[in-house]
Amino acid sequence: MGLWRIGTDVLAGGRFVVSPLAETVGCLAALTGQHGLSPAQREWLATARPAFQARWGGDDFAGPFLRDAIRPGWLADFLYLPPPTDTPAFADELARIAATPDEQARRDILETLERPLAPVLHRPGLAARAAELVEWVWRHTLEAAWPRRRRALEADIVARTDRLTTGGWAAVLDGMRPGMRWLGDGRLQINTYDYPPRDVTGPRLLFIPITAHRGWVAYEERGDVHAIIYPATGWLAQDPAGVPPEALARLIGPARARILTLLAAPKSTTQLVALTGQTLGSTGGHLRVLRDAGLAARRRAGRSVLYYRTTLGDALCQG
Repeated sequence: MGLWRIGTDVLAGGRFVVSPLAETVGCLAALTGQHGLSPAQREWLATARPAFQARWGGDDFAGPFLRDAIRPGWLADFLYLPPPTDTPAFADELARIAATPDEQARRDILETLERPLAPVLHRPGLAARAAELVEWVWRHTLEAAWPRRRRALEADIVARTDRLTTGGWAAVLDGMRPGMRWLGDGRLQINTYDYPPRDVTGPRLLFIPITAHRGWVAYEERGDVHAIIYPATGWLAQDPAGVPPEALARLIGPARARILTLLAAPKSTTQLVALTGQTLGSTGGHLRVLRDAGLAARRRAGRSVLYYRTTLGDALCQG
């Protein structure tokens, strides 16, 4: 199995990061048709795939590249390197793809590939074409909706951070992605593949959520930075673009209607702030009004206070 041995100090310094490039590469993998889809991706594909086919369907590079570089269980390393900062910008992350020497990109694609590289991938400019493809997916299918997606990913981070305070890293890491398990004693099973163990001793260990069905791992060869890209869990993996019923928004106001709609599953104030983009003060004020009206209630879960809809609140949303 793929095993990482993680030092206690490295794990204690682990950080959650939102990466627009990781989200884009995860969505690009969905366009290959070789990967399972999350609910968020199925909705996205309904509009993204026709546009993608119109632009890239007749391109002699895109098809072979996606087939060879993003395979089930494998992603060419140069397509995603751990970000050098905790607040990566898409342009900076994309520039690292474009700067990859073509020979390095080919070596990354050929690793574990049990067939010859597609002839078109031997042409000069491989990394530049790959960067062009990734950038197109971002600009034309993701960028406009990125603020909403980012809030959903940030809400997942908030939920996992809350879990960290109550159950420790074991509660956060166990089952973070398919095949991943915390074994104790600094041992993390990354996947079930037969890879040699890897010592994680660098100063930065990153956890990066995406809306895809599965994730992957990435690291710098010099061992300074390691990253686990993982699927955001359950309702947090949904694009929070859905709007409440129009009649409900007219009745209690759009901001309160949005919060009440999100309370279909219990959430903390911090999670609601991440999902809605409202300020902490505004969110707290709306929650007080909803509680006073008997539409929402709260309960304590460990160190967190979770808000949820009452039976009256459910009836109002469904009506």
